[in-house]
Amino acid sequence: MLELKNISFKYKEGDKMIFDQMSFNVKEGEIVSLIGPTGIGKTTLVNIIAGYLKPSSGEILIDNNIVSKPGKNRIVINQENDLFPWMNVYDQLSFVLKDVERIEELLKLTGLEESKDKYPHELSGGMKKRLSFARALALNPDFIIMDEPFSSQDEKMKVNLYKDLLKIAKRDKKTILLITHDIEEAKNLSDRILFLSGEPGRIINEQVAPFLDFKNN
Repeated sequence: MLELKNISFKYKEGDKMIFDQMSFNVKEGEIVSLIGPTGIGKTTLVNIIAGYLKPSSGEILIDNNIVSKPGKNRIVINQENDLFPWMNVYDQLSFVLKDVERIEELLKLTGLEESKDKYPHELSGGMKKRLSFARALALNPDFIIMDEPFSSQDEKMKVNLYKDLLKIAKRDKKTILLITHDIEEAKNLSDRILFLSGEPGRIINEQVAPFLDFKNN
C-alpha cells in the first residue's frame, strides 16, 4: 500500500506552500486517479512520491517503509515519449529484463509481438504508450505512477489505451496512481477518484466505484 501522511511541500523558504497536510492512500491492486486543475502541483506530487523531491513535512510510505529516495518498487510513466530512439521494441524490454520468456509474454500482453523489431519512430502513438507500459511492467514495480499519460492521444486512441491498461493492470495485479485533469478519463479507469484543489493543495473530495461503468464493459 502507498500512503501519504500529512504531506506539506514548498520548494524553498519564503515560497508559497504547494501542499499542506495532505493525506491519502492507494491500496494494493487499486487504480486511483488524482484529478485537479493544471498548475496545482500534480507533477510535483509525482516527483515527491517517486522520491525525486523530499516533502517539507510528513511521510510517504510504501508497505510501511518510508520513501526517502527513488526505488525500484515504483516507476513513473509520463506524458512525454521516454523511449530510447536507438533501440527497437524488443531491446527496449531486454535492456531492463533478461528473462526471454517474460519479454515474449509482455510483448503478447501489450499487442506488440508483431512489432518487436520496429523502432520508436515506426510506431504509432498508441503503440509507443503500450511499449512504455510494457517496459514499466518489465521492471516489476509494486506501484506505477502515471502522470497525464494519455494527454497527447486523440479520443479514439484513448479509449483503446484505456482498455489495454485495464486488461494489463488486472492481468498483472498492478497498483496504479493516475494523475490527470480529465474527469472522463478518471471515471473510465479508476476504482477511486481523489479531487485535489486549493492553494495550498488538499484532497477536497473522493468518489468511489460503482458509478464507473466503463470498467465493466
